[in-house]
Amino acid sequence: MDEAERRLISVTVNEVVHRAEVDVRLTLADFLRHTLQLTGTHVGCEHGVCGACTVLVGGHTARSCLMLAVQAHGHSVVTIEGLSTEGQPLPPLQQALADHHGLQCGFCTPGILTTLTELLRDNPSPSDEDIRVALSGNICRCTGYQGIVAAVRSLLPSAGREVRG
Repeated sequence: MDEAERRLISVTVNEVVHRAEVDVRLTLADFLRHTLQLTGTHVGCEHGVCGACTVLVGGHTARSCLMLAVQAHGHSVVTIEGLSTEGQPLPPLQQALADHHGLQCGFCTPGILTTLTELLRDNPSPSDEDIRVALSGNICRCTGYQGIVAAVRSLLPSAGREVRG
């Protein structure tokens, strides 16, 4: 492979700086999964439609199957692995999904969690419609979304609970 087709990148993923030489055509999803071994980011459709590969780049949701790793150079990326701490209790959003049957097979869950993390950060009191609109880019074939919406509603300030990722 020609040197011009590879680039050295530096990406902060889940608060850890990673430097790697990558093919300019390598997707961010493949960089995360294969180079960094962070397999929580799932690849479903590879067309940006299903939302399973959604991560936070610079605090905003991005489809990692559509984004190149070189585009993440100099940016901060948060994956599903960065939303909780191993050995610690689940964060409230993740616990709420479990409590309200908002996950089943789990394939879509990482993308849904990153999407909802951004939603709740930007809108701490979303309506059911706001929640559904935010989730409209995430396909889940198992839950029917009712449990997911109920989980988010259980975290709203009106429910008397703190909202965090």
